[in-house]
Amino acid sequence: MAVDIKSRKRDHVESARRKNVEYAVSAGFEDVRFVHQPLPEMAFDDVDTECRMFGKMLSAPIIILGMTGGYPQAAKINAKLAVAAEREGLAFGLGSQRAMIEKPQLASTYKVRKLAPTIPLIGNIGGCQLEKYGVKKVREALDIVEADALAIHLNPLQEVCQPEGDHDFSGILEQIGIFAHDLGMPVIVKETGAGMSMGAAVALRRAGVSMADVSGAGGTSWSKVEYMRSGSEPVFENWGNPTCVSIATCSEVIETIGSGGVRNGLDAAKCLALGASFAGAALPFLRAKEPAREAAAWKRDLKIAMLLTGSRNLWHMRRARLVVSGKTAEEMKRIGVDVNRYTRR
Repeated sequence: MAVDIKSRKRDHVESARRKNVEYAVSAGFEDVRFVHQPLPEMAFDDVDTECRMFGKMLSAPIIILGMTGGYPQAAKINAKLAVAAEREGLAFGLGSQRAMIEKPQLASTYKVRKLAPTIPLIGNIGGCQLEKYGVKKVREALDIVEADALAIHLNPLQEVCQPEGDHDFSGILEQIGIFAHDLGMPVIVKETGAGMSMGAAVALRRAGVSMADVSGAGGTSWSKVEYMRSGSEPVFENWGNPTCVSIATCSEVIETIGSGGVRNGLDAAKCLALGASFAGAALPFLRAKEPAREAAAWKRDLKIAMLLTGSRNLWHMRRARLVVSGKTAEEMKRIGVDVNRYTRR
């Protein structure tokens, strides 16, 4: 490769850990309010947050999303996060496995299955790399790490802002369809911070994709990271579809993961009530001194939100009454979402 991928991976993670890399625009969670239920008629311990993902039990519908891999220090980061996910019964995602495909000696930086034997483990590859590597080679990489599913990430915004990035995004949808048909395991397609549209969700469903991770604007801005690396003027650092709007539109047509600026268990609860099947985040767990304690706090806050909306289980949580207002409501209305449906439940 023209650039040292290990150095780039390290730059990305260290920027995320130590610099202000988040969007200046909001994901929209402040505009989403639950209708409080002062008579939940159940004990806190009666609230059930358990669910299944790819045939495996989770203690809550939360994913520690893919962040890193492919350079020596990444092994420690992935190990720490995988241990936290296993301890708290959450799903865990790996960073892009492009590095280990190009340089097999880097595979050890992704291998966490022994540390996380029971939870869903999600592999990762970029949409731009699908045709180059093909189904067989990607499946081999997934089998090496014993993954349960593949996340194909879409990041045209980051790539065009990256000095050494890919600039050809043609034919990716066709390749996604090939992978969804031939890979032999579930395929998730995820954005990397700029959000999804309903049109993209419809195309992904037709291609046979199992889930879409909206990864909306409001969380980590990877274009901002690339501008920091290059020193260029940050023209597109706030480009994208906000998370709450992305969830509301995409969940109508495909099973959805809500991510992008999700920062606690209450935000995760709002993702579920807006229509997502799961909620995920990367940055809060990457920055946490004790990721397992962070995960436990998320689970507790999700459970509190469920109690205070009278939601005994996740089926009820996804039907909890919401009031959506402000800029988020206005944008939803303009793209055809019936905002009042959340309140009429």
